Amino acid sequence: MFMEIAIAAIGIGIVLMVGYLVVAQVKAALPGIANPCYGKNLSGSCAGYTDNTSVYDTTVSTALNSTQATVFAGFGLLAVGIIVLAAFGLINVFK
Repeated sequence: MFMEIAIAAIGIGIVLMVGYLVVAQVKAALPGIANPCYGKNLSGSCAGYTDNTSVYDTTVSTALNSTQATVFAGFGLLAVGIIVLAAFGLINVFK
């Protein structure tokens, strides 16, 4: 029972780490999405934008940073779970 749970946890950890790497690669591959409202008045077609001073649209970068942080937090939580599971297994071995 303990070994099956440990193997499943390691598999989930590997999937999360691969997901983190994929998100990091996608983020690095994006050259930056041009801000269509750069230098324009923030009305009319640019009414939803709050930034007309930067060349790049920061919405995609912000979303990717959030996704990357979420995946990394999940990986950290799983790592803590694996440590607790290993400790529980050692306690049962020496019981």
